[in-house]
Amino acid sequence: MADAYDVVVIGGGPGGYAAALYGAAAGLNVALIERDKVGGTCLHRGCIPAKEFLETAAVWRTVGDASEFGITAGAPTIDFSVSQARKGSVVSTMFQGLSGLLKNRKVTVLSGTGQLGPNKTVTVLDGEDAGTTLTGANIILASGSVPRTLPGLEVDGKVIVTSDEFLDLETLPSSAAVIGGGAIGCEFASMLSDLGVKVTIVEGLPSILAACDADVTAVINRSFKKRGIGVVASATVTGHTPSASGTTLHLEGAEDLEVDMVVVSVGRRPRTEGLLADGTGVEIDERGFVVTDERMHTAAEGIYAVGDIVAGTPQLAHVGFAEAVVAIKEILGEGGTPVDYSRVPWAIYCHPEVAFAGLTEAQAKEQGYDVVTKKDPFGGNGRARIIGDFEGMVKVVAERDADGNAGRILGVHMVGPWVTEQLGMGYLAVNWEATASEVAEFIQPHPSLSETFGETMLALAGRGIHVG
Repeated sequence: MADAYDVVVIGGGPGGYAAALYGAAAGLNVALIERDKVGGTCLHRGCIPAKEFLETAAVWRTVGDASEFGITAGAPTIDFSVSQARKGSVVSTMFQGLSGLLKNRKVTVLSGTGQLGPNKTVTVLDGEDAGTTLTGANIILASGSVPRTLPGLEVDGKVIVTSDEFLDLETLPSSAAVIGGGAIGCEFASMLSDLGVKVTIVEGLPSILAACDADVTAVINRSFKKRGIGVVASATVTGHTPSASGTTLHLEGAEDLEVDMVVVSVGRRPRTEGLLADGTGVEIDERGFVVTDERMHTAAEGIYAVGDIVAGTPQLAHVGFAEAVVAIKEILGEGGTPVDYSRVPWAIYCHPEVAFAGLTEAQAKEQGYDVVTKKDPFGGNGRARIIGDFEGMVKVVAERDADGNAGRILGVHMVGPWVTEQLGMGYLAVNWEATASEVAEFIQPHPSLSETFGETMLALAGRGIHVG
């Protein structure tokens, strides 16, 4: 006999465990199947480990610049194994907390690979609970994703690595090529450069961070160039020739590149192989993603999908959280608000940081909006000057009203110190469709980094104090 639940969740990453916890909080009887450890890629091989290493880089910069504050310190050196151990401690603490939370909410957690069969039956194929069969009145698919690789760059875990292997390194290479200039690639390149590694980013598109506003990308390009991070754009990797100490990358559109390590960062693919047995009725597209509607329903009644496996959505942990809430509210009959993917917050933790929500200036114009924009640099911000980190700016894109003034906020784009922690107001402005004059009335504490956002809005509304 199969164990019966209100909800069976396949996958314990951000989307999966969020669905389990949110559903259990509402009184649903929930089972969660995870093939590795709850927390998924985000906690164990992604967001949390990567940001721990980026924080190591930030501490390195702080120590290196200490003399500017009158503090005498020697030139910093690094024992990366210590940072690795600290990362392990952070991850372990969060894993234990999450496991305890699931237990306290009485979520049944099973270890193994879950496979959905007909009639909402789920079988655990391997692991400690292999052979267990469950049925659910509702099923949520949340099996996550894995790093994409490139033909001719077979991962060996030493010279050719993905984010999975990179985040387990005990020592750093002397030189590295990062293949892919998106968010993850720029984070890795920034961190490696700060810690003394000679880094080159290889990007197939004409620019790194192609999804960002052009003014933001320009700031990152200038910063990376100043720090010695090489960028080879419009180039394609055709293969490599290993050597005793590393390898030589062969590029179409650029010269060969000799490095000690290659970090492949070209996105992630959905983990849907073997997820579905025959007869489930769930639709998978040509790229392997699960097709859903805006409320996370798949083509099969009572079966939902959330997180990285969903077609046409950003592969962001917080998007998985939001989708999980939508799915559970649908199950409860509460009718949750669908996720507006064009307005979700983005955070990129390179140095300087990048954060944005809504349309870029180019996107707004392409969609037919008559736009008004305003930019304010962090160079004039008192708190930024105090902390000695003032590279960057805030840019706001607004719709032009009939009177010629700035109206509805279409996009907020930030690059600079701690902007990933400042985006909240910008996200609210975009999603509440607030106008420039409404947001300009927000009072910002002084001195604070968030004043730059406030000054930008005041100027956009027509009467800036420190900005024209």
